[in-house]
Amino acid sequence: MDVMKKTILAALFAATPLLAQADAAFLARPDVQRYIDEKVATGQFSRPELEAVFANVDVKPRIIEIMDRPSTSRPWYQFRANFFNEKLLNDGVAFWTAHREALERAEKVYGVEPEVIVAILGIETHYGRNTGSFRVVDALSTLGFDYPRRADYFRNELTELLLLAHEERLDPMTFKGSYAGAMGWPQFMPSSFRKWAVDFDSSGHRDIWNNADDAIGSVANYFHLHGWIHGDDTVIPADVAPGPEVDALSADKFNLHYTAAELAEMGIRPQVPLARDVRAVLVPLEVAPGVTQYWLGLNNFYVITRYNKSTLYAKVAQEIAREIKSRYLASAYGQTPN
Repeated sequence: MDVMKKTILAALFAATPLLAQADAAFLARPDVQRYIDEKVATGQFSRPELEAVFANVDVKPRIIEIMDRPSTSRPWYQFRANFFNEKLLNDGVAFWTAHREALERAEKVYGVEPEVIVAILGIETHYGRNTGSFRVVDALSTLGFDYPRRADYFRNELTELLLLAHEERLDPMTFKGSYAGAMGWPQFMPSSFRKWAVDFDSSGHRDIWNNADDAIGSVANYFHLHGWIHGDDTVIPADVAPGPEVDALSADKFNLHYTAAELAEMGIRPQVPLARDVRAVLVPLEVAPGVTQYWLGLNNFYVITRYNKSTLYAKVAQEIAREIKSRYLASAYGQTPN
């Protein structure tokens, strides 16, 4: 770490007051001290700066309780209703109208359509309204040291947060996010921020909390670098012949292993023309109690599942994007999409 960074960070940490509710014993924990030793040994951090951070960490047991709650798998028809609603759709149109230039520029630079970016930001945080109120360092420290099941992952994200603070020359105690450490309008984890967040307005900082341009550019960059194909279909309806192969394919829903031709041999056929060499994944969705319909998720569907590993998420993002585009074109130009 260069001298300038050390000087700036030392000043930041010196200005950070000890919080009354901070867990004073956290810094003294042997596992925390081992972590500090390991990070100092890399040459990326100084001991005083890390001790200043962990002396101020406020462990949040409630986060562990949230993580340990049994997850309930909701069917598509219930999941969809939580996001595909008039408030989000209308606010999406308003967001597009307000940030048209940045969205058009993102499409030109990254090849990702405005409606896709708008849909993702709406689903994630309703256009910045719900970005989380936890200090990210508290959330990641709690999970990294007190949540054994995924401690390695969250401890790595904690390191990424501290490196991010170096890069942005900001106090790591000031980052806010979700109980799991996801940050800003796009809800990037620190590692995702470091890889894919961009300074889209050339302000000198990547601000995905307060700067709509940076949030727009960062989502577009993420999708671009994960292989988004501009103008391509995301998902198409399919006819399926029941059988054991369908069950196996339904379980393997996050990988583009098969071409349309190979799927056709297994009794799965698109309802619209699809090139035989296009790769697709079978997506079953329960559209009503006991009623399942099938789709083929294409490359862009797969890319959305890289952002959030859920076929329900990917499908609702596709539907929201389509509907917001229709409403935006109607309001702005009096036309509807083809």
